[in-house]
Amino acid sequence: MSPNDEAEDRRIPEGPSTADSTPIEQWPARSFLGRLSTPVCRELLRLGTRCRYLPQETIIREGDESQHTVLLRSGITKVTAALENGHESLLAIRVGGDVVGELAAMDDAPRSATVTACGPIAASVVRRSELRQFLGDHPEAAILIAGVVAQKLRWANRRRIEFGGYPVKVRLARVLAELAAEHGIPEPRGVVIGVTLTQPELAALVGSAEVTIHKALRELREERLLTTGYRRTTVLDPARLRALAQLPPDGR
Repeated sequence: MSPNDEAEDRRIPEGPSTADSTPIEQWPARSFLGRLSTPVCRELLRLGTRCRYLPQETIIREGDESQHTVLLRSGITKVTAALENGHESLLAIRVGGDVVGELAAMDDAPRSATVTACGPIAASVVRRSELRQFLGDHPEAAILIAGVVAQKLRWANRRRIEFGGYPVKVRLARVLAELAAEHGIPEPRGVVIGVTLTQPELAALVGSAEVTIHKALRELREERLLTTGYRRTTVLDPARLRALAQLPPDGR
């Protein structure tokens, strides 16, 4: 039995997907499911098998040759890849409304990263043949999923440029500003980043040592740009944080 088969066995199936009564607008407007028109989204969610994953469950394993795609209906996942020195690099965060493993529907290469549940996950697991047929029948979805792939590639390229062109504090501000824009929850004091990340995970996203991230976070707190608590980060002044990060003020 392969590691992926093991993960599949631990998955909690709910049976075939059916038309869902949950409002489509529950997903972030910029996510894959959130950008689909309501009729097309509902048709897509009829595909595959609905499953639930437990916290720390491996949803997709790097190097595996499986070809299914996972539609995240709710919850938070992290995408990681193994480094040659044995450490793990945090590549991205994916939440409800996002799609993971879609590259397997495009080529026959092994999985390029591991996707792990950061908490309880509700998802739909769609076979490659099902997804390909659906994309062929629904050009809207095909264009959007191509856009998802392009967006991830652009994000990765931008990170490579940032690692060489910006100091750590600016890179950290960019990551936090983007997380606030994508997953932020407004509250009276500011915007709570709706993704819980440890300092080692932030360091992996920024591409820096943990001790350097600790210092940069302290400076951002002293400048009244954010507050931090146990697995909770609140951006007090999103506009000033974006200015420090050298990002456009409109969040694009």
